[in-house]
Amino acid sequence: MYILDASAFINEFHTTDRVATVPLVREELEGEAAYRYDAREGAGMHIHIPNEETIDTVRRVARDSGDDSVLSETDVRLLATAFELDATLVTDDYAMQNVADRIEVPVQVIDQEGIEEQRSWIFQCQGCGREFEEEHDRCPICGTGLARKNPS
Repeated sequence: MYILDASAFINEFHTTDRVATVPLVREELEGEAAYRYDAREGAGMHIHIPNEETIDTVRRVARDSGDDSVLSETDVRLLATAFELDATLVTDDYAMQNVADRIEVPVQVIDQEGIEEQRSWIFQCQGCGREFEEEHDRCPICGTGLARKNPS
């Protein structure tokens, strides 16, 4: 089974295997991509609502990797769905791929290259340059905004 992200509908992902998604994906689509979603739903695509416990687990893993600030609610729910249904996530989103790898959810990319390694992000102050493992709205030292940074 494949769990479809918005990019699967935008890039016309084709498969004869069973597919599923979450309701929030429909809200991200417009035009022909929205029609493709509606057609798949009409043809029996499973619409899944993941459990809150699984959603919390995905959020914790994303926080640990530093990806939580770039994952949308839709992304979190798609990851939780793929985990619960023991399915392959179809996405081009790098942050989703990073978290999926950590929770052992297989990923199939569509239009991009997949990730080559897991990353744990750090946050660097754009003013004083200090680095933090946790994300803050502002640097607790000088008050300047933080940017996500790959530590390698």
